[in-house]
Amino acid sequence: MAKLHYPLCLLFLLLSFSPSVQQQTFLYPSDLLSLHDLRTSLQGLPGSKFFSSWDFSNGDPCTTFTGVVCSRDDENPSSQVLRVSVLTLGTGLTDSPGLTGTLPESICNLTYLSVLVLYPGQVTGSIPSSLGSCLRRLRLLSLTNNLLTGPVPDSLAGLPDLHTLDLSNNRLSGPIPPSLFLPSSPNLKVLILSNNGGLTGEIPEGFSTSQILHLDLTHNSIYGELPMLPATLRYLSVAQNNMCGTLETAFSGTTIPDLEFLDLSMNAISGQIPSHVFSLPSLTSIFLDRNNFTGTITVPASKTPISWTVIDLSHNGISGQIPAGLASAGALYLNSNRFIGSVPDRVVQSIYSGQMATFYAQHNFLTEFPTQPDPLPDSVALCLSYNCMVLPLAGANCPMNGGPLQSRPQEQCISIASTGGD
Repeated sequence: MAKLHYPLCLLFLLLSFSPSVQQQTFLYPSDLLSLHDLRTSLQGLPGSKFFSSWDFSNGDPCTTFTGVVCSRDDENPSSQVLRVSVLTLGTGLTDSPGLTGTLPESICNLTYLSVLVLYPGQVTGSIPSSLGSCLRRLRLLSLTNNLLTGPVPDSLAGLPDLHTLDLSNNRLSGPIPPSLFLPSSPNLKVLILSNNGGLTGEIPEGFSTSQILHLDLTHNSIYGELPMLPATLRYLSVAQNNMCGTLETAFSGTTIPDLEFLDLSMNAISGQIPSHVFSLPSLTSIFLDRNNFTGTITVPASKTPISWTVIDLSHNGISGQIPAGLASAGALYLNSNRFIGSVPDRVVQSIYSGQMATFYAQHNFLTEFPTQPDPLPDSVALCLSYNCMVLPLAGANCPMNGGPLQSRPQEQCISIASTGGD
């Protein structure tokens, strides 16, 4: 039999894919040292098995360490040196045992990181102040659900590719760095600083001209008037703060076509609610409860009615008639205001059809709820107690904290009628 003769170049090609000849990749030494420091600084809480795979004496961190992802240097793809590009410290499950300890300054040596997540845990101390000056590739930084203290580092504003910054549910304090909303942070779209309690100061002016999509400052000590909202905004929550003033400036700019969620509840915002709020085409959830709003509500007529998921205007001082245009809300909370007159027929029809599953209007000065012969759907929650009318049987489905199931004293109703609800 004749022998097969492989071309020399083919032979070399075959050998290049042989495991015994192919060059092995290895982790950049500085990255390896940083992982060592992290393992020393962080420990698992009782029941946590997160670090069980972090065995530096046996195994490749890039392939065996939980939470570690490595990549080749995109500027030198032929290099055999790997860099840590994603670091997820913790399971990401709220009810799982997390980590404790502190974040070491040496984490700054992981200069190839694009994603850094630490969640959940009881990690203490401050966020390394140099984080933003050394981890220049970061796109996602999430240190949520820990016990971190101190300020939000100014250096984070200098991260050119940072898209999402989530420092929520910690114990951070001090002002929001104004530079987070300046051109030095051109790609920052999601900023979540909620449930820290100690963040204070006003919302920086640069917010109005930023390209931010999602801002959550819930449960802090932010004060001042809400600045003009940027046109790109989709989600805004400044609930449970010390905001004051009116909403005139906030909605004085161009339209906000993509805003879907607005929560300004539990503040001290006053004045009349701008009618523009009820004409935003994408807005489905509105929480303006527990403020100091007064005056009447105007819902602009629209060729395409907006189907709100929920509107909560409760616990304010809003007066006048209930606008019929609110009939398309799935849940409508108007309780503890100064509304007068009859509940609009369109609202009543929406309740009886089941389209509006919740209608709370207790503690107002309403005089009539036009009942219908059809029974109220079992799924509907309706409360009309403490108004200026005899309660219809259907209006007795009130929450436990809805107060006594009775009408207002007549003298209160006479007084409000004489002033027109103002």
